[in-house]
Amino acid sequence: MPRTSSRTPVPSRRSLLRALGGTAALGALAGCGVPAAYVAPADRAVTDASAADKKLTWANWPLYIDTADDDPDKRPTLGAFGKRTGISVDYVEEINDNDEFFGKISPALMNHQSTGRDLIVISDWMCARFVRLGWVQRMDRAGQPNVAKYLDPLLRSPAFDEGRRYTVPYQSGITGIAYNRRKLGREIRHVRDLWASDLKGRVTLLSGLDESFALLMQGNGVDITRWTADDFHRVCDQVEREVHRGQIRRFTGNDYTKDLVSGDVLACQAYSGDVIQLQADNPDIHFVVPEEGAELWSDSLMIPDRARHKANAERLIDYYYEPEVAAKLAAWVNYVCPVPAAREILAADHDKDTAALADNPLIFPDAVMRGRLAIARDITTTERLEFAKRWNGIAGL
Repeated sequence: MPRTSSRTPVPSRRSLLRALGGTAALGALAGCGVPAAYVAPADRAVTDASAADKKLTWANWPLYIDTADDDPDKRPTLGAFGKRTGISVDYVEEINDNDEFFGKISPALMNHQSTGRDLIVISDWMCARFVRLGWVQRMDRAGQPNVAKYLDPLLRSPAFDEGRRYTVPYQSGITGIAYNRRKLGREIRHVRDLWASDLKGRVTLLSGLDESFALLMQGNGVDITRWTADDFHRVCDQVEREVHRGQIRRFTGNDYTKDLVSGDVLACQAYSGDVIQLQADNPDIHFVVPEEGAELWSDSLMIPDRARHKANAERLIDYYYEPEVAAKLAAWVNYVCPVPAAREILAADHDKDTAALADNPLIFPDAVMRGRLAIARDITTTERLEFAKRWNGIAGL
C-alpha cells in the first residue's frame, strides 16, 4: 500500500511459513493418503441464491482496497458497485496470514460445508492448495467479459490453474531486490550481488519458503516455471554458506523495511509495492528486477465451495476488471495492476501525482521488465514437508 502521511503501511500479504504450521496440517490432510480432504466437482456447489438475494460476503486483507480520504470506512469502488448493481457487499478484513486463514476455513471445506464467505483473496501459492483440494468453484467466464478481455497475459495461465478457471488475480507484485543506492555507493543488477563483500552482515532474505526461493533460483539461471528438487537444494546449500560466513544479517517478514530505512541493511529481498511506499520518503531506495529475472506473484480472488452467492461474486470480480475501476484501485494500492488497460486511464488523470503512476514500472512493468518476470511453479504437496523442513532450519523458523 502507498505510504503517505494519511495512510498506514500494510502488513505482509506474502506471509511467512511459521515452523511447519499449516504446511504440516496440509500434509496430514492431502499428502498422507487421506482422501476425505479432496472435494469432487459435484460436491462443490449449492443452489445459487444470487438472483433473489442481492448480497455477498468478501474476505480480504487489511488495507487492500481504496478508501475515502475523509472516511477510511468508506470504499469508493465498492460503494459504486453497490449503487450500480443493487448488490450489497459485506467486506471483511479478516485475512492476516495465508496459513492462519487456511486453518480457519479448512474444517468447513473438508466437511463439505459453507465457509460463510462468497469470495476470498489469498496468495497464489496458497490458492494452489485450494485448487488441488477441490475447495473452490470454477468460474463462469461467460459472465465475466472484462476478465476475459483485460487480464494481463503474463498472469493468464499459472501452472496450478491453467487458464485461470478457478482464480482471478486481484493484485500482483514482484519479488526482487531493494537497496539504498546512496549508502551502498553502487548499483545492484544481479542476485549474486547480494553476496558481495561490501554487503557482509547487511543483507536480509525473506523468511517464508514460498516468498524467497524463486528469486534465489533465478540468480542461478533456473527457469522457475519448471524448477526441480535439485535446484531447490542447490539454493539451500548456497544460502547456508552465506549464513555461516555472516553475509546474511537475518531472515525477515515484512519488517525488512525497517532495517532498510534505518540503514542497518543495505540490500534485501523485497516486494515491489513496499518499495513504492518507501521511495515516497526516501528516493535513495531503489528496487531492481535482476537481469536474471524476478518472480511475479499474485493475490487472487476465489469463490470457495458451497458459496451461496456465486453469480454475485463473479459479477464483482468482473467489475474490478473494468479499466476505470482497476485504475482507481491501482492508484491506491500501488501494486502491479493485473489490468494493463488501466494505465491509459491513470495517464489521463487530471491529478499530476496520479497520472505519474502510469509511468511507474512497478505498477505497470515496461517491456524490458516484463521480459524478466516469471510465475514460479508452486511447491507441490509431496514436496512441501521436505522442503519446508530444510528451509525453516536454515531460516531459524
